[in-house]
Amino acid sequence: MEAPVRLWVRTEPFLVGALPSPPPARLGPHYLRKMAAYTRARAAEGCFPRLSWSRWRRIACGKLQLDRGLAWLYFELFHSLLRPDPPRSLEWAEAEAACAGPDELERERSKAGAPSRSGRRGESPAHPNASFSPLLDTLQFLLFLYVQQVNKVSLRRSLIGEEWPSPRTKSPSLTGKSASENKNWNDQDHCAFVQSHLSDMLELLLEPEQITASSHSTHGSLVSYEAICALSFLIEGSVSKSRTVHPLHKLALWEPCHGQNGYSKVSRAFSFPKLESWLRSCLTTNPFGMTACLKSGKKLAWAQQVEGTTRRAKIACNTRVVPEVFPMVIMSQVYKQTLAKSSDTLVGAHVRIHRCNESFIYLLSPLRSVTIEKCRNSTFVLGPVQASVHVHSCDNVKVMVVCHRLCLSSTVGCTFYILTPTQPLVLLGNEAVSFAPFHTHYPMLEDHMAQVGLATLPNYWDSPMLVCKESGDTSVFRLLPPSDFYTFVIPFEMEGDTTETPGGLPHVYQKALSQREQKVQIWQKTVKEAGLTKDQRKQFQMLVENKFYEWLVQTGNRQQLDSLVPPAVGSKQAAG
Repeated sequence: MEAPVRLWVRTEPFLVGALPSPPPARLGPHYLRKMAAYTRARAAEGCFPRLSWSRWRRIACGKLQLDRGLAWLYFELFHSLLRPDPPRSLEWAEAEAACAGPDELERERSKAGAPSRSGRRGESPAHPNASFSPLLDTLQFLLFLYVQQVNKVSLRRSLIGEEWPSPRTKSPSLTGKSASENKNWNDQDHCAFVQSHLSDMLELLLEPEQITASSHSTHGSLVSYEAICALSFLIEGSVSKSRTVHPLHKLALWEPCHGQNGYSKVSRAFSFPKLESWLRSCLTTNPFGMTACLKSGKKLAWAQQVEGTTRRAKIACNTRVVPEVFPMVIMSQVYKQTLAKSSDTLVGAHVRIHRCNESFIYLLSPLRSVTIEKCRNSTFVLGPVQASVHVHSCDNVKVMVVCHRLCLSSTVGCTFYILTPTQPLVLLGNEAVSFAPFHTHYPMLEDHMAQVGLATLPNYWDSPMLVCKESGDTSVFRLLPPSDFYTFVIPFEMEGDTTETPGGLPHVYQKALSQREQKVQIWQKTVKEAGLTKDQRKQFQMLVENKFYEWLVQTGNRQQLDSLVPPAVGSKQAAG
């Protein structure tokens, strides 16, 4: 008997691609079916098989009634899933930073998104020098837009208690189910979503002659090979228990599967009902997702206990499982601890930080994505993040990061020191959010930024985007006043060439620091010229030290300093 095929839902389209917010009603299945028909009918105009920004803008703003900013958000968010080459990302950042205003930026985006001369699937755009390549696969983009439904709040499920739309509902545990469970991370939810909506998604991919007037399939509908290639955006798998990962379209063409999935070599297409049945029977939980990481991932012991604490941090990873899959690191319940790491374990990893309290966490490596949820009174210093940082249901945390995108939902009293080429996304449930310019560095920072394709310009740290109508009140956030701004020193020695904050600081913040430094110099001069005796200087020094100690205790900074003391011999951190 031939070895069976195992299929699973890819993590990235949900973890990085699904905006953690209910989608607009106009992105529902009904309108996406209309969009599918519209793009195919206008293939000659650059809508199919690849979609340009200018054509998507016309569809989104004219047909779907989306705001232009939101239309660009979805378009650019999908592009970030395609793992653009870092040098090309840096080239596009340079081109965008050189634009004098919104009109010139729009012209640059439209120019780079001109359709290819041939219009054939998979060919390069007509502008080989355009670094941003936003000619998107139309069918994959339709699936991407459909995936946004994963965060749609269901009124029916709310009424029967399975789901409730309150953004601050508490969940019982890291793996427990609840209304506020992070669906972007939960691979079981991903699989359930695809199983529930598989028929709809397959119908989106059908050619016009294969569907009824109401855009639905028939028993005799055929699914093209190109459609299966598009579905590989969501599904991948392996043969039997092999650890070699293949995209769906390669597995679907494997001859032993033809009897089950209805593939015909004559038509180069699949029978719709047989294909759907085959997909459902083969789909299983992602063996490299969060569930597998928690169940069988390598356990790490990075954090050190601080005197008086009783809870132990839980950290697991599935690094180096297969080269085709980004590694995953999950940490939970870091309590009154300092965790610092820069290693291959973290490079390119999806990181989830969950239920950490009164801690200081430094992850100084280039990362793929970071989710921080249900954390309180903590500081997070992160290496450059290639995709997104999502902070959810957190109170009084500080995040310092260079990242491609920042998303906030259900946060209270949090401060974000950021450098980002996209507008920070303010979703539902936020209160008293502060934004400030990125203000720290470590020796390898600029090298790590280059590895993930992040530059110092453009930088939209001070231009948040209110995504949801309910979050339209701009009073939920502020720009940190320069009088409250201080630089941050990362207290670890590393090899590298970065010696200052990349890109520098905005003038008003640099001026505030300079004025503060002048006051310190005046104070030092005053003390020096006071003519104190030796005993007076000693007494004065003790007074200053006592006041400083009181300040450390009152502000909680004593814990931060104490946690930096090296551990005793015999309690070294675990390698990882």
